[in-house]
Amino acid sequence: MGKYERLFEGDKISKRERVERTLGLREVDRVALHEQLSYNAGVIALYSGKTIAGFDYTVDDVCAAIRQTLDICFPPKAPLGVERYTTADGLIYQNDNWTTWRVNRFEDVEQCRRWLGKRTDVIRKRQFDPHAARQHYRAEMLDLQAKIGETVILNYSETGFCSAYDTMGLELFTFFYEDHADEMVEFMEVSTAAEIERVHAVADRTLSPVILLPEDFATKQGPTFSPTFLHRTHYPYVRRLVEAWHEHDVKVIYHSDGNYRKAIPDLIGCGVDGFYCLEPACGMDVVELKKTWPKMVWAGGVDGVDLMERGTPDQVRAEVHRHIRETDALTTGGMFVASSSEINPPIKPENFQAMVEAVGEMTNPSFH
Repeated sequence: MGKYERLFEGDKISKRERVERTLGLREVDRVALHEQLSYNAGVIALYSGKTIAGFDYTVDDVCAAIRQTLDICFPPKAPLGVERYTTADGLIYQNDNWTTWRVNRFEDVEQCRRWLGKRTDVIRKRQFDPHAARQHYRAEMLDLQAKIGETVILNYSETGFCSAYDTMGLELFTFFYEDHADEMVEFMEVSTAAEIERVHAVADRTLSPVILLPEDFATKQGPTFSPTFLHRTHYPYVRRLVEAWHEHDVKVIYHSDGNYRKAIPDLIGCGVDGFYCLEPACGMDVVELKKTWPKMVWAGGVDGVDLMERGTPDQVRAEVHRHIRETDALTTGGMFVASSSEINPPIKPENFQAMVEAVGEMTNPSFH
């Protein structure tokens, strides 16, 4: 066997090759594992061997857990602490170690309009240095890679859509868009163009073969916005950004929370290669989705609340086995085992361990 990091003794290929084969809808020796491990002190303590009180751990500790459990991961983060801070726009944010929320929002539509207009102008007038951006991105990725070993990095790329409406709040954004739709479209044009410029500067398949495009737009019941709105304000920019990454032979996984099933055909039409964050409690069952769209890549279908927080290791193991067996992922690729919610603090460490071990228990005997 070749020299590469193994999560399990029976691993027959490297983490990178397993991820590549999964993305390419090809047979694998076992299904690849993906997660965000930055938030669960119990899990980090379990794999780092350290005694951790509260959120008293570092990025290096997170990386130690990643290296032992995952084939592909989100960039790790250090705990945020509990600082409250105010931005230049007057927005107040509160950190709570593993998450951040807004303490205040804008008071009216005019404030929203001024904020978005200023943001658009800042992006339009920025001085972009492709060489400096490339050097910074490469150094950042290589530094992280040195800490997580051969685990593949799933970094982020955004159009700006989600941040615009999320900062305003859905109610104010609705009123804003009713009167100023053209200004939202102008922002999307400028923001997406800036991100595409960055993509062409930093994209490097040798650093990672895949990127995440995270743009939440769904509730438990379905998409928050109408198809008409999405076709004007979202999908065209998703398509442009996906095309930019594809020019560099990097695949794009789309992310949204909630039940966005109705939007999947349109997102496929935008050229995305797969989907992440599949919440079974919202009707997003990974088995059904993979059978319906077998040419897509699927990730994040192990229920992160009722199962991972409140279930038993045996129940977790059985669900992971079901996903692998019923999707036929060992012979068809196209699926990363991951939770539907990231490994948040309430998740039991023993349940995460069961999820990892369950993957190692389901191997492909015909793989050579």
